[in-house]
Amino acid sequence: MTGGSETARRDALLARRLDLVAHVSALTAEAMRLNQKRAGIEMDVLRLELEIDRSGASEQLVRDLHEAEESAAAIMLACAACEDRIVAAEGDVEDVDRDLAATVED
Repeated sequence: MTGGSETARRDALLARRLDLVAHVSALTAEAMRLNQKRAGIEMDVLRLELEIDRSGASEQLVRDLHEAEESAAAIMLACAACEDRIVAAEGDVEDVDRDLAATVED
């Protein structure tokens, strides 16, 4: 390859890496948001359990508890999916890093 085309290839790889790192950062922010939401829902679950222990299992409290538990389960699935996307995106960054390293070795 000529020097100009090698430089263009490296520049394209660097731009790709920058995009991927931004994507990883956005996914990480999403994971943090989901984890905060999950923690809030878990606090609701604990509050409802305490209320049931204190005042008995009214129909409304039990329904609210089940809804909160279902929400927590859905958020946990969303967290796991987000973590999977982070791992995949980090793998893409590693691939680009290897390609960049190869341009230096050439």
